[in-house]
Amino acid sequence: MFWPVTVLGVLIGWLLASIPGALLGGLLGQVLDRRLGLTSWARLRERLSGRDEMHGNELLFFLLGRLAKSGGRVSEAHIDAARVEMRRLGLDGMAQRAAIEAFYRGKASGEALRAPLARLRQRPEEGRRVLEACWRMARANGQMGTREHELVLLWGKWMGWDSAAVAALDHEPARRQEAPASRGGAYEQALRLLGVRHDADPATIKRAYRRLLSKHHPDKQAGAGASPAVVREATERTRELQSAYALIRERRGFR
Repeated sequence: MFWPVTVLGVLIGWLLASIPGALLGGLLGQVLDRRLGLTSWARLRERLSGRDEMHGNELLFFLLGRLAKSGGRVSEAHIDAARVEMRRLGLDGMAQRAAIEAFYRGKASGEALRAPLARLRQRPEEGRRVLEACWRMARANGQMGTREHELVLLWGKWMGWDSAAVAALDHEPARRQEAPASRGGAYEQALRLLGVRHDADPATIKRAYRRLLSKHHPDKQAGAGASPAVVREATERTRELQSAYALIRERRGFR
């Protein structure tokens, strides 16, 4: 067990100039670092100079973390959805660790987003990819809440998109409309996808979900030498399983 060294903790401890002061500085600095998103000395310099350099995948996963937390609780489905986005982008190693850090910072921080999102006005293709990922995260639990919907529309507005254009990037409604009416509602489709009965108990449903998730996991397919097309298909299948499981949990009232 050790005390983590933090950016502001070092500064506060130096100013207090004593061993108890250093310990207190470490504690205070850790809290402030989390609130301000200070993960390095470079990040501190950016803050002090008034510039916010958050961009690219850091910005994307920060937004996904903020969305996941906006409903009050980050669920297993949200975390799975973040992992799917990492695989979609082909992240690994340091890039994946940076994305995880940004995701958790997003769910815990009140950091302002208007300035970094406004810069995406000059990069509409990147903005489109960000918004599509945000819609996917907003639906990770199988049903989008009002808060998530409002956030994605607001972020799109800051990027320079009108509400209709942002809404058009949410492809899930179109997919549901294309489903044949004879197949029944979304809940029945979710049960069929997991291969479980209406009267299945929660433990049976969880086992079926985990078995299918393991079978169709993109990393497993990639490790077996599957083609990029097969890995993409596995990624989409994984996302469908996550949505189905989240919907069944919500309807049945278990976690």
